[in-house]
Amino acid sequence: MRGRLRIYLGAAPGVGKTCAMLGEAHRRRQRGADLVVGYVEDHGREYTAGLVSGLEVLPRRTLEYRGSEFTELDVDAVLARRPAVVLVDELAHSNVPGSRNAKRWQDVQELLDAGIDVISTVNIQHLESLSDVVEGITGVRQQETLPDEVVRRAEQIELVDMAPEALRRRLAHGNVYAPEKVDAALSNYFRPGNLTALRELALLWTADRVDEYLQRYRADNRIRGTWQARERIVVGLTGGPEGRTLIRRAARIAAKGSGSEILAVYVARSDGLTGASPEELTVQRALVEDLGGSFHSVLGDNAAGSLLDFARGVNATQIVLGSSRRKPWQWILGPGVGATVARDSADIDVHIVTHEHVAKGRVRPIRRIARLGPARTAAGWLLGVAGPLLLTWVLGGTRSGSTDMLLYLGLTVAAALTGGLFPALASALIGSVLINWYFTPPLHTLTVADPQNIVAIGVFLAVALAVAYVVDLAASRTAEAARSRAEAETLSFLAGSVLSGEQALPALLERVRETFQMESVALLERSEDFGPWNCAGAVGPAPVARPEDADVDVPVGERLALALSGRVLPAGDRRVLGAFAAQAAVLLDRRRLGEEAAEARRLAEGNRIRTALLAAVSHDLRTPLAGIKASVSSLRAEDISWSPADEAELLAGIEDGADRLDHLIGNLLDMSRLQTGAVVPLVREFDLDEVVPMALRGVPVGSVRLDVPERLPMVQGDPGLLERALANVVENAVKYQGGERKVLVSASLLRLRDQPERLELRVADHGPGIPDEAKDRVFEPFQRYGDAPRGAGVGLGLAVARGFVEAMGGSLTAEDTPGGGVTMVFTLPCTLSLTKDGPA
Repeated sequence: MRGRLRIYLGAAPGVGKTCAMLGEAHRRRQRGADLVVGYVEDHGREYTAGLVSGLEVLPRRTLEYRGSEFTELDVDAVLARRPAVVLVDELAHSNVPGSRNAKRWQDVQELLDAGIDVISTVNIQHLESLSDVVEGITGVRQQETLPDEVVRRAEQIELVDMAPEALRRRLAHGNVYAPEKVDAALSNYFRPGNLTALRELALLWTADRVDEYLQRYRADNRIRGTWQARERIVVGLTGGPEGRTLIRRAARIAAKGSGSEILAVYVARSDGLTGASPEELTVQRALVEDLGGSFHSVLGDNAAGSLLDFARGVNATQIVLGSSRRKPWQWILGPGVGATVARDSADIDVHIVTHEHVAKGRVRPIRRIARLGPARTAAGWLLGVAGPLLLTWVLGGTRSGSTDMLLYLGLTVAAALTGGLFPALASALIGSVLINWYFTPPLHTLTVADPQNIVAIGVFLAVALAVAYVVDLAASRTAEAARSRAEAETLSFLAGSVLSGEQALPALLERVRETFQMESVALLERSEDFGPWNCAGAVGPAPVARPEDADVDVPVGERLALALSGRVLPAGDRRVLGAFAAQAAVLLDRRRLGEEAAEARRLAEGNRIRTALLAAVSHDLRTPLAGIKASVSSLRAEDISWSPADEAELLAGIEDGADRLDHLIGNLLDMSRLQTGAVVPLVREFDLDEVVPMALRGVPVGSVRLDVPERLPMVQGDPGLLERALANVVENAVKYQGGERKVLVSASLLRLRDQPERLELRVADHGPGIPDEAKDRVFEPFQRYGDAPRGAGVGLGLAVARGFVEAMGGSLTAEDTPGGGVTMVFTLPCTLSLTKDGPA
């Protein structure tokens, strides 16, 4: 069972959270709890240290870092003691390097996982989400932070607060800091304004946490009634323009009470048929978010019921609705949403706000007629008008009574299925007239003698109209569903491209052209509001240069537009097209950010190389120059007589310094050539015997052992580049080798399935080795692994070696040497089946 965490959250340093924690410890101790002190920091305060007395204190772990000793929480000691409760102060503390974990909160997580309850402390400024806010208030950047989720998961959070004036008095009396630090603290971090702001942050953060507890309790106990612990104002939106007025009105209501929350809700019908304007909803979403609220969309066929369910679910205290847009005659259909919500809201206050669109009807009426196309509509009209006449001619010699009506009814249904509602209405009316004229006594008149026939004709007409309407409505729903499905698939594609981040701008524009069957699509932009348009990307022949010249244009802000040519799109397609336009703008921004990031990386790399080059010139190049100058000055001194042996030693020092300078400058020039792409290998076939001996001239005799077989394929590459690369690697290996063992240089033929043969050249040393995580890093410019002395080089040897080998089409990698050390592996292209002695 996981342990429980209790946290004392301080509004500011010095408010007494550690004392509150120790007070709780004494209370639990008196109740017989098995409690120990794992780590408590008294900061030299006598009162805090006095509270620790009487409690069992576990020894701390002592660590040495940079010549000083530090003490940290001993997690192993706590786990071995295994108390029921442990006190661990300062949860956000960073542990000394070499500790079990980097952060103390990670130590606490281990203790909780072991089933030990933990009581800890933390200040509000140490929460990661608030670190930037605290820095903006106090001007002090918090170096030690912890994730908010660590504190949120605590079973109990107790806020330790103190009025700013009282806290400043504590500081002035020396109860927080030493006397010499009090004046600086009072005039900087502990100013009244800073403390007030920190106090408000702590109160608001704790209030959010309390609200989470309340919501969970209400859900667990199925409490649907409103608890007016906090003002939550729900704004009901319809997608009409009056929504902006409602949102602003709700914001004014919220401003009258501190801590009020605004939640804007749009109830969408589950069948997808709606008169809402997506563009208007987007504007209203932005408005409510700008005012500090949140936007929500819920599904429900009953707008009033869904709105009330949402309001009760979030424990809302007020609902803001607009006056009904219904026209006067529509009230006979029943009460509107506002009246229903006001009637059923119970303990939730309802505000009905007037606006300029009252009683003007829907802004965008719902379209019920299916789009069947001209050919199908013409066939429907032909069937609805000519069909009854043809059926009458066919039935002219029969008198089947009710059977005739069923045939005419079937013809009406067929007209509805083919052409929609109006051809079916025509079929029903014509059919009823023909039934009356030809099949209802007295014949050939519109007079009906038998009342039963009147009822039959009336029922036929009503049934025909009802069936036609239902069939047409079903066709409309089917068409809308198919359209919604197509839109959903398209939007799903867009969402997937956003998440994957792999969709290129030309590919997206091509997708727009294919989806909407356009001739060309262009993304246009301009640098200023009234400046000329420039093409940021286009597909298709002859894309337009201005949005005004396009058949369809979708603006994205003031300076970006998506322009399409080919045909005029219906208004219903503009919603999906708007999503494409927004994604195109995102891709354009992403492309430019990528270019800027690449340029920034290039500049940063250039700056890093220049900085390292200055360091090399200031130190690594000056060291051999200083040796040369000292030797030359000694030889030129007229007051000293040098023996031949001394002169030879000084001349040897001059030669050695000159060689080192030549090597360093050569590496710097080589690195500069690699950075500028000026290395062009002169590729030819050559044997390793031409290169290996030349590469070993710069190392001491007897420090390298060769194992290069004679019958090996010829290498395909530049012998000069390989010689420089191998020389750098061998010199590096000899430098780190140490001891009596020799560096091994070996070669072999590498055969892999389905790949051309390659030559493998290995340089193995038995030095200190390189960890796996550093094996790639040692090939970066200006890198020196371990404790290599500054005079040993500028850290370019391996970087130059890898650059030269890769320029020839090979590779250079690092592996572990069996028994310890590093093996540098050259993999080089070779000429198949050829050796220096001829065919193998």
